[in-house]
Amino acid sequence: MIHDAALARRLSDLFDGARVDTLERLSGGASRETWLFTIGGEELILQRLRRGAVTRIDLELRAITLAALSGVPVPQVVVDGSRSDALERPFLVVRRIRGESIARKILRDEPFARARAVLPEQLASAATRIHSTPIDELSEWGHQDQVESMRALLDALGDPHPAFEVALRWLELHRPTPRSQVLVHGDFRLGNLLVDENGLTGVLDWELSHLGNPVEDLGWMCVRAWRFGSPLAAGGLCTREELLSHYNLLSDAPMVTLEELRWWEVLGTLKWGLICIMQAQTHLHGLVNSHELAILGRRVSENEWDVLGLLAGAMA
Repeated sequence: MIHDAALARRLSDLFDGARVDTLERLSGGASRETWLFTIGGEELILQRLRRGAVTRIDLELRAITLAALSGVPVPQVVVDGSRSDALERPFLVVRRIRGESIARKILRDEPFARARAVLPEQLASAATRIHSTPIDELSEWGHQDQVESMRALLDALGDPHPAFEVALRWLELHRPTPRSQVLVHGDFRLGNLLVDENGLTGVLDWELSHLGNPVEDLGWMCVRAWRFGSPLAAGGLCTREELLSHYNLLSDAPMVTLEELRWWEVLGTLKWGLICIMQAQTHLHGLVNSHELAILGRRVSENEWDVLGLLAGAMA
């Protein structure tokens, strides 16, 4: 089944005229279009920037390549279209990795029962491999102070959110001891991971990868939005204590404490709230007409509630 004949023709040109047998649009993130297609009997994934998106695929590809060398299960890149206009906008093509990415299925369905038991340790292992990736080739990325970046973003959005202002002040006053800079995935959570009945098969969506503090990835995994209704704080899979137990055992870095994790969970909750504002504005300002982006605007108040609870010490 071909869902976009013009795109299928362009893909065929990329592969020396080979016939595209199927082309199916998949649900994707806010900045990417995602397509599954078959060519020469092989299943491939196309990710192309949406109109108006500003993320850099070339940096993402560099992170994927280096992470693979550290043993992180990532898709194999087939075509680097980060600087190509063959598909109108920057893109990449990778080989498909089998697995489920829908978090609610992973957390609830019986076929993933065994996976749920082993995923906490597997995710901790993947995180330590990401954070141990050599970063010499990524030095041009530099480093941005997360609190200053969130302050600048909130000011630029021009939307008053007192709860987020309070969170920014708390973060400034309670900064943890700095750590050495590492490769950070930036969106390490269910939804960006592929899982089969035996556990983790792939780490996807590296578009937010950057140099930073390794605990950022762990705190992001604990943001309430990524629990999908589960009472377990770390990605809906385990407690914070269990996550840190696995990570600290596998990592050569100084031990991560619950208080340090809490700081990054506060920052992650704030960040997700600001992203929700930004994505909703993308729709409201007419840059992209998307129900998905519009709905994210309703999630802002949830993050305000969550961040105030964290500041009050309610580590639910």
